[in-house]
Amino acid sequence: MALARRPGRLRTEATHAFCLLGWRSRRPGVDSGLVSWYQSTMRKIERVQTGVRIESRTLKVLKALAECLDVSLGDLLEGIVLHAFESKTPFGEKTLKQISQLKSVYGLDLTAEDAHKMREEGEHGAD
Repeated sequence: MALARRPGRLRTEATHAFCLLGWRSRRPGVDSGLVSWYQSTMRKIERVQTGVRIESRTLKVLKALAECLDVSLGDLLEGIVLHAFESKTPFGEKTLKQISQLKSVYGLDLTAEDAHKMREEGEHGAD
């Protein structure tokens, strides 16, 4: 089976399967006038390129989730952070279910309890 491809993004087998299950957030038939109005309400910002190190399975889950939600990884991370800064949950029940399933697919067993308690192999004191 050939995988669907969007410019600059190759869908993995797992995200392809999840998105086939109806997890994409596409909305066909959206009024172009509404889109134009929406874009005019958007705030102008400046983005910078950064080299952030992140646990590999966590990154896989984030990339797969971004693909299913049809947003960039950067947009997803910005949304999560901005929600966290205001003590708001960034995800609804449906998305949390997707995240749970993606964590299972990629073997991500880390939890919030593990935050700030991880170290890379080869670091001082690491196994």
